[in-house]
Amino acid sequence: MRRKSLFPQVVIDRDTESEESSSEEEEEANVVLPEEERVQKGKTPITITLKKVCKVCKKSGHEAGFRGATYIDCPMKPCFLCKMPGHTTVTCPHRVATEYGMVPAPHKNTTNPLEFVFQRQLHPRLPPIKPAHVIPDQVHCAVIRYHSRRVTCLEFHPTNNNILLSGDKKGQLGIWDFGKVHEKTVYGNIHNCILNNMKFNPTNDGSIYAASSDGTISCTDLETGISLSLMNLNPNGWEGPSSWRMLYGLDVNSDRSVVLVADNFGYLYMADIRSNNKMSKPTLIHKKGTKVVGLNCNPLQPDLLLSCGNDHFARIWDMRCLEAGSSLYNLEHKRVVSSAYFSPLSGSKILTTSLDNRIRVWDSIFGNLDYPSREIVHSHDFNRYLTAFRAEWDAKDSSESLVVIGRYISENYDGAALHPIDFINISTGQLVAEVMDPNITTISSVNKLHPREDILASGSSRSLFIWRPKKLDIALPREEKRMVLCGEVSKKRNKKHGDESDDDSKYDIVRSKDNSLKQKKLASKSSSYKSRRS
Repeated sequence: MRRKSLFPQVVIDRDTESEESSSEEEEEANVVLPEEERVQKGKTPITITLKKVCKVCKKSGHEAGFRGATYIDCPMKPCFLCKMPGHTTVTCPHRVATEYGMVPAPHKNTTNPLEFVFQRQLHPRLPPIKPAHVIPDQVHCAVIRYHSRRVTCLEFHPTNNNILLSGDKKGQLGIWDFGKVHEKTVYGNIHNCILNNMKFNPTNDGSIYAASSDGTISCTDLETGISLSLMNLNPNGWEGPSSWRMLYGLDVNSDRSVVLVADNFGYLYMADIRSNNKMSKPTLIHKKGTKVVGLNCNPLQPDLLLSCGNDHFARIWDMRCLEAGSSLYNLEHKRVVSSAYFSPLSGSKILTTSLDNRIRVWDSIFGNLDYPSREIVHSHDFNRYLTAFRAEWDAKDSSESLVVIGRYISENYDGAALHPIDFINISTGQLVAEVMDPNITTISSVNKLHPREDILASGSSRSLFIWRPKKLDIALPREEKRMVLCGEVSKKRNKKHGDESDDDSKYDIVRSKDNSLKQKKLASKSSSYKSRRS
């Protein structure tokens, strides 16, 4: 005797616009049972609808997202770029001109004594003549699939101009000599998960501090790869998400000889550089239970500390009287603040990046900080699987007006959907340059300008790229322009062991020129062999 099912019937309602199913699937879906078998003991059939819905508002009848190089807005939501109603991203005026609707803040007379000190002592250090911007706009060399996970942070060596350090989602620390291209090292035994931030030791350029989501601060010797742990906030291991502490923001205060880090619960920690030990108790500097993703000490007055986090605020602190709720200023934003930096030379300006697609600038920390001097609309509000975009200063720019940041929304360049890297003049809001390469179709969310040379380093997915100006690239020998492919052997090995790759991006590097590169290498080898024989 056949046993009757104890579960109600599942009826699949297909969308007419969706793809047609196979004959077997149709037969299974169209099976209709008698009414007495369909309704037994008060059970009603469960209906599963396979209709397409919008990813933004979860309603049917329309779609939203990227279609090629064009971003289609949800009609139920405002413009994805400027967050204002009445138009779409395609017709947004901010997309054509970044300075649209922006009014430069006039200089306000003030009797503030700090403003007087700035005009007498700090302002004369800035040269009166603004130099021309030199934009690194051509890929000089690259390492493809350098990391096993997406790149999360970059840092140039303070004394060696050709050394670039990089961290990734897996916690690995990479050291790349891009002057020799092929000399690269990856230390994978320092952290267990995301390496969020790193800073060099001010007294020893051979070691670097790093903060990770595993709750530790490491001090790593770059030559040997030996790492010391300054702090471990999770000594007992995993005890649940409510107690697991992750470290995000990091900076080094050389005057006080301390390493500053902040966690995902809103607390600030300090570690002594000389003794490598934790100092005092943690201080609550942001809303309890929210991430503090950025810390930055003022370059001229290190006692001034700038922090930012997920509570929609960037806050200025005096480290001499650091207590919960004792911030000097609270700079309010509409959404999460991804980064906040003092200007690198005078330390008088503030630059913040927020997920409301705004770059905000305060021209003077000595004036009125209730409202920003300028708000620049820029596309950097992303969904998932990307490192947060951060607008960063050009330390070589004496006018403190040039910043660099990657772009999220793609543009159509000769039929290719590319995500350029933008150079913006924050004094006027104008787009100075947009840097792109047809072979880079991934999103370059991590970007770092060299502090001494006209070089840009960008991290896109798992790859690293070095950009130089085109006019300098002409004088370089052709042998110096190289691209190193990594990860092929490790990818095959991971497939054997069942490991999953993690690009954290819907796009990948276009390898259309791989065959031509191989042919050039073979041609160079054959020519060198003939020259030797002759």
